[in-house]
Amino acid sequence: MSRPRTAVLISGRGSNMAALLAAAADPSYPTEIGLVLSNRADAAGLALAAAAGVPVAVVESRGRGRAEFEAAMHARLEAHGIGLIALAGFMRVLTEAYTRQWEGRMINIHPSLLPAFPGLDTHARALAGGLRLHGCTVHFVTAGVDEGPIIAQCAVPILPGDDEAALAARVLAEEHRLYPAALAWLASGRVRLEAGRVVATGLDWAEASLANPAVALPLAGRVRPV
Repeated sequence: MSRPRTAVLISGRGSNMAALLAAAADPSYPTEIGLVLSNRADAAGLALAAAAGVPVAVVESRGRGRAEFEAAMHARLEAHGIGLIALAGFMRVLTEAYTRQWEGRMINIHPSLLPAFPGLDTHARALAGGLRLHGCTVHFVTAGVDEGPIIAQCAVPILPGDDEAALAARVLAEEHRLYPAALAWLASGRVRLEAGRVVATGLDWAEASLANPAVALPLAGRVRPV
């Protein structure tokens, strides 16, 4: 049985794309990466994908209207038999009509614990806000930027002395773990979108909590079952 084909859309270096390519190289992974497409010819991730033997395409967004760009991109996706889309640093806002066309089949990864800090500069904003936890989110793509239903999240601590680069590196390491898992859940049918909500089946749910600074409660301070 053939695996469904996923297109990864990038605009830059493609580090999350590389994580997806590595996961999909395993024949047991439930989807294959059938295309890496960029809206920028100078995206560094294109060379990485080509070196891995994955078809690549460029559909320049500069100088094109949104509808024209999306029509050209869609033609490339159809030509490669694409059934799922994973945005990985794709810096182009898609129209409501296009996101509806791919509803439930297009996902994105964002470097914050949404709904906190949609948009850009998430790490700087987390530090400026004095947060103790930060992280990343995989969500379905809808018309609103970074507003789609959440599939999965991973939290990391913000440590004393962190700067934007240190925090970004800590979050990125978790992005590379979370995104391949979330795409696999979607491709295998364990995660789906129904009436605007995420339905998940057959997944393991985390029970441990993360506190920062760490909290060690004495036995007397814990709630005991009645």
